[in-house]
Amino acid sequence: MAAIYSGIYLKLKSAKTSWEDKLKLARFAWISHQCVLPNKEQVLLDWVSQALVSNYNKKHELEDEVVEKLWAYLDNVIHSKRLQDLLKSGKTVGLSFSVAEIINKRLSEAYSEKTQQNIGTVLSCSSGILSTPSLSIIYTAKCELLVDLLSKLSKLACQQLASDNAVGSQLFNVLHLTFAQYLLIQRQQTNPNRVFGRVTSHLLQPCLLLRHLLTVRSWTQADDNHVCQHLSREIRSQIETLLQAGLFQPELFSSYKEELLSEQESQEKKKGAWKTLLLPVNTVQTKLGSDLCEPALHGAVVAGSVSLLYKLFLDSYCKAENHLVCFHMLSRLFGCLRLSDLQEEGKNDRLFPVDWSMELLALEQLLNLVLSNDIYNVASDRIRHKEVQFGFYRKLAQMLLTHSQASIPAWFRCLKLLMSLNHLIVEPDLDDLVSSAWIDAEASEPRTKKPQEALISTIFQIYSKLRQFPRLFEEVLTVICRPAVDELRPPVFSAGLTAKLRECLLELPPNQILDILCLFVEKCQTLIIPAVEGSVDMALKLMSVCSVLHAFLFNVRSLDDVTPSPVVLRTQHLMANIQKGIIQPLMELLQAPRREGEKSELWLRKASDAALLLVYTWVEVDALFGVSCSKYVSPAAETAVTEPAARYWGISAFLPGVKDQSWRRVMELAGSFASPSKYCLELLTVQKMKMMLMQTEADLQALQHAAAFILESGRPTMSRGESEPWDGDISAITELSYPTAHWHLIMSNLTILLPYISLKDVDYIANMLLETLMLAEAQEAATDQEPSISIAKITLGLIHSSLLPEMRVLHCAFLTHLIHQFAMVLPTATRDSVDLPLQQLSVTNIPWHEEILASCKTVDPLEVPSENKLQKDELSLSWKTLENVAQCIVLLAKNGCPVILKEHQLQRCLGLLEIVSLLKLDSFLPSDCTRCFLVLLSLLVNTRASVSCSKLLLLKVLSTCLHLLRCLQAGRNSNSVLKVLHASDVLEAVMTSQLTACKFFTDVLTGPVWAQYVQEVKEFLENFLQMIIERRQSVKLNLEKFMSFLVSCRPDTGAAKSIDWKNWNPAAEQLLLTAFTTLCHVVTLHLQQLPEKKLRSVDVLCALLEPVVLQMVRTVEHGLQSSTPNQPLPVAFIPSVTTLLKADLSHPVKKDWQKEPSGFLKRPRVKLYQEFYSQILKELPCAAGNLQFLQLALQFLTVFCSVPELYPEKETAVMVVFAIKKLLSGPAITTQVIRSTEMELTEVLVRVLGNCSDEEFYAMMRLVLQGLEVRNIWQQKAKEVLSAVTLTKLLLSCPLSGDKGKAFWFASPQIITALALQTKEACQDQALISIIVIPILETVAALLRQGEGILVNPHHVSLAFSILLTVPLDHLKTEDYHGVFLGVHEVLFSIVQCHPKVLLKAAPSFLSSFHRLVVSVMHEGRQKGDRGNMDEFEMILKCAHLVERMYTYIAAEMEDFTVFSAFIVAHYVTELQKVTLHPAVKTHLTEGIYHILDLCIERDIKFLNASLPAGVRQVFKDLYNDYNHYHKAKKQGEEKYTA
Repeated sequence: MAAIYSGIYLKLKSAKTSWEDKLKLARFAWISHQCVLPNKEQVLLDWVSQALVSNYNKKHELEDEVVEKLWAYLDNVIHSKRLQDLLKSGKTVGLSFSVAEIINKRLSEAYSEKTQQNIGTVLSCSSGILSTPSLSIIYTAKCELLVDLLSKLSKLACQQLASDNAVGSQLFNVLHLTFAQYLLIQRQQTNPNRVFGRVTSHLLQPCLLLRHLLTVRSWTQADDNHVCQHLSREIRSQIETLLQAGLFQPELFSSYKEELLSEQESQEKKKGAWKTLLLPVNTVQTKLGSDLCEPALHGAVVAGSVSLLYKLFLDSYCKAENHLVCFHMLSRLFGCLRLSDLQEEGKNDRLFPVDWSMELLALEQLLNLVLSNDIYNVASDRIRHKEVQFGFYRKLAQMLLTHSQASIPAWFRCLKLLMSLNHLIVEPDLDDLVSSAWIDAEASEPRTKKPQEALISTIFQIYSKLRQFPRLFEEVLTVICRPAVDELRPPVFSAGLTAKLRECLLELPPNQILDILCLFVEKCQTLIIPAVEGSVDMALKLMSVCSVLHAFLFNVRSLDDVTPSPVVLRTQHLMANIQKGIIQPLMELLQAPRREGEKSELWLRKASDAALLLVYTWVEVDALFGVSCSKYVSPAAETAVTEPAARYWGISAFLPGVKDQSWRRVMELAGSFASPSKYCLELLTVQKMKMMLMQTEADLQALQHAAAFILESGRPTMSRGESEPWDGDISAITELSYPTAHWHLIMSNLTILLPYISLKDVDYIANMLLETLMLAEAQEAATDQEPSISIAKITLGLIHSSLLPEMRVLHCAFLTHLIHQFAMVLPTATRDSVDLPLQQLSVTNIPWHEEILASCKTVDPLEVPSENKLQKDELSLSWKTLENVAQCIVLLAKNGCPVILKEHQLQRCLGLLEIVSLLKLDSFLPSDCTRCFLVLLSLLVNTRASVSCSKLLLLKVLSTCLHLLRCLQAGRNSNSVLKVLHASDVLEAVMTSQLTACKFFTDVLTGPVWAQYVQEVKEFLENFLQMIIERRQSVKLNLEKFMSFLVSCRPDTGAAKSIDWKNWNPAAEQLLLTAFTTLCHVVTLHLQQLPEKKLRSVDVLCALLEPVVLQMVRTVEHGLQSSTPNQPLPVAFIPSVTTLLKADLSHPVKKDWQKEPSGFLKRPRVKLYQEFYSQILKELPCAAGNLQFLQLALQFLTVFCSVPELYPEKETAVMVVFAIKKLLSGPAITTQVIRSTEMELTEVLVRVLGNCSDEEFYAMMRLVLQGLEVRNIWQQKAKEVLSAVTLTKLLLSCPLSGDKGKAFWFASPQIITALALQTKEACQDQALISIIVIPILETVAALLRQGEGILVNPHHVSLAFSILLTVPLDHLKTEDYHGVFLGVHEVLFSIVQCHPKVLLKAAPSFLSSFHRLVVSVMHEGRQKGDRGNMDEFEMILKCAHLVERMYTYIAAEMEDFTVFSAFIVAHYVTELQKVTLHPAVKTHLTEGIYHILDLCIERDIKFLNASLPAGVRQVFKDLYNDYNHYHKAKKQGEEKYTA
């Protein structure tokens, strides 16, 4: 046969043979053992390589189809198992360099043609070559080819990312692999100049473009998920590593220094050296020029690249002595940005807003790097370098302020960074800064407002520390007094700025603050007040000045008795000056008579706003100073005593010099518009009420008038229903934000207002609360992202607070309005019917609130008898109404006359129910609790949905009603409901209505909404029945009535009393079973808790329970018979049968009950349980997809297996374990399902093992060991292995004693060996990591913990190390990585804790395993350009914490391990030198290694200093210095104070 096929080579070389035949022969020759050729594999590889090379060198022109087939053949050969086996056996097979050249050429053609359709095979060949060491030599031996490949692949990736096509993974996988290979080669290069030249010539531009496109791409669903989440980050990280190692090697620093400092130092010293030296900065700048990429992208790519290059430069060269070089690198890189052109004279703005944003972002990143690396030292720059840095930053600041960009957040951040570097950089242009970045800046959007506030806060902080606050506010005043850029300036202080101002004012000396205030007052008196009349501009300036005065006076530290007298006197003088010099002239201006048309002029409105803001500020501050400082004498003190208006609390009592008649004109003017002045009037009225309440005798009538005025003031605007959010600044109030401010004032002062407002006004507030709540969802969607105040937020704040229940009158009124809204939901035809429960409960003429007012009503003593009698009648009237409503609800439920609701009405009902759920239902008074209960009960039993309604919506409404009823039952006044209703009537009404409603739900029984509804029914019944039993009033009567009702029910669509089973309704059946189950469960539980003395009660309850149980059995049996064949059991049946079985087993059972069936557990019922058990075992293996069914089924098996006599004939406990094993090996089983059911599975096995025989246990062990056989994984039966591993873990959770325990531990060495073999095989397939490897690690950890003192053979424990050293820790998915890491750690910790003797003998294995964990967490926790997913980072932090925990344990508990401490430290610092850790990860690891350093003696430190390589030694020295400085000093300090 060999002779027949030996001529294949000649045919392959022959020109006469067609290419189709040649390819067939080549494929045959590769796979056939009958074809014998000397060095066949190499011959065939050479043939296909030569064919492709000849084609691309134009020696042979082949058809495209033939070329593609040749590439496919080469790809198949490279990836074939045959070639891999040959290479593993040591045989040498290689490719020629020309193959690499044609691959690169093919990729170059694809890039030029802009088509990537036919390069998949070429990419696959590249991937195979690079991942096979003996083949990759064609690239690694000739670095130019690898560089060329990397360049071509990067360009192709850029092309794919720039297109609109979906991004695939193949190209990026090959690119990732090529980067890894190149980085490996680059590290081995010894000539840094050559590496620099190679990177700048071929790789710099494509890499920067690729990084930019990967960063800015908007990933879509069509893009490959692995590329989006993993490869894009990895490739960006590789690009950064490549650029840092290629452009900024330590050996190149002299060239950078020479070039950057040439103008100052090197020009004189080394004039002839330019020809031989590299010009790295110039080279990089050139590469960032116009040929970097297409013009449309050029600006963005350069902007993104400049900050990256500067960061890498600083990472490599930033030391204290190199800061000047670093600065010059900054200035050169800044020159690459288009912003640098704007510094040159004669060049105008040529940047669009988008360009500005990118350029400023790049500048911000550069300045951030300067600040964080401490490049700019003010003193050093001034003394040594002639302020070269200061000059550069000064020009930057001038450019930024000349070209103001207040709409771009980065503009503010750049200015903030310049201020942080040195405030003198911006100081000469402080007025421009204040104007363009603050007073005149239009930064209304949240994204610009935040950085603007950060900038101004920084300015505040700097000038307050320098004690130059007056200097700053001189500029502020100057800018305010300039002609305004815009007619309506933005408010001076936002809420955030006010908070920062408050912080600064607390630190400043009082005299500086008074200087600022006096400056503003003087300017206002001399410049603004005289010219304000008729001038809009002056009125706006006045408003700005008054808002500054308000901000200062409200946030300054208050005077008190320890304040120095000169400060108090200056403050008094200031207050008098404000009152006489500003307020009085403004009052005179405002009180002047005017025509109607003049009153609406803008200047007058603004003057009014400013005046009243200042009046309110003056009154509030004056009152505060008077209360807190006894030395302070108010300017109003002398006149207030003499004025008769003080008795009536007129304006003169607060503000001297203003007459009541004049004030009324001002009030009329201010109240005519929804503006700051109207709001200030309300604030003044609240202040008046506070001052009245501080008197010994409050004027009740005046208080009532004041409260009424505040409510009436905003009522018209509130009734319109139009509002906008408000930021809390009084001067920023507009017509649309006024309602929000007004509502905020009412809610904030509700405790003051409520006692003095009429019941009509209480109703108004309650109604407004409800209306705003109903609109809350729509408003919250729009304003939730902003920190501003909205009406919805204010209302929700009150509803969520504990204040509302304390305001009982308002609480009661709110409930009344809420019930009225429920009544309004009813159809129009039934709305007028006064007999309906909801209509009766919302009647307004019934005094629902009198129960609250009765206890606090103050009346004349002479009227007490009649008044008390009236109250008693009124109270009885409200309760009598409640009784009538209760009877009405029960009657309607029995007669079956429901109100039919349409879908929109149901939707509105659900919205109102959600409002009810916001209330604190346990805080209701008895009458309110009863009202609310009756409303919910009426909705539940007296309403129905129309046929066209959404069934899921109806279920949600019913579930919500039941849930709220349950919440009311849990309240302290829940018993009040039973004053008007019998408990049994409630239960009967609920069950009747729900059984009737169930006819709608036959087609939604499998959904989660139905399951939730059934659960709510169950919990409601359980709570209510529990309450009946706990009250101990008419328990027998109530339970008897409810039980007889349930027994009489049939789950059909007809009458409840019918005995016809034909119209059987499965939904009603489930509901009825739920009721039976709940009743049996509650009563059985009560029976078990009763003491032995109460045997009579036991007998009574058992007699009541008997018919329920019998009816329940009939229902279950009928349900089982009528269920569809081959369909799973209805979920509702399982808890019913479980409860039934529990009820039977709760009674004393005779020993030989099977022979003598006279006990409670009767034969027919045993048959039911056995049939049910068989059905459960039959369905269990397929139940992994239905978690609820699975958990309930396992709960049934737990109860059933506790009585071994219940097993059917010829069946044993082994059948249960076999069913569980089949379940765990099923296709739908996942590790998540196993975790969710682990507790139930363990409980079943505990009962099974507790009652099984030894022989049965041996059979179970055989099942487990069969599943652990390695042939299962060879036959791709991964789930079979998973089931055996899980069963092993579950068995370890069960108490095993006697012969069973001996049998298990006798088999444990076999189990560990099997697990080690399974791990070795499973680790070859990454898909099996989560399925098999992680569960094996968990099982091994449990086995080692449980085997403490039992596993005495060290070899068996050492097998665990072989498992740990096999498990991969790199290239894993995030969730797999965390599982594997945790599993390895737990196994190690189990060995450390439970097998310390073995550990000492196997120390190298332990250290290797633990070192893999350390290396892994360092690799994952390194600093990356993009931190990625926050959850992923949290997971890495947890892993780092586990490593710290292990270090700490080794140091604390393992004294014998001291000898290895130096090796542990050496491992750590060696790895630390390779990566830059994220600070949070480094903190954990450093804390851990410090504990190991505690074990190191002086000899160990000397050994480490002597033996570590140079770079690693430096890392160790830094670590050891930090250890001595922080950890050791702290430890010694603690020991000093330790007894």
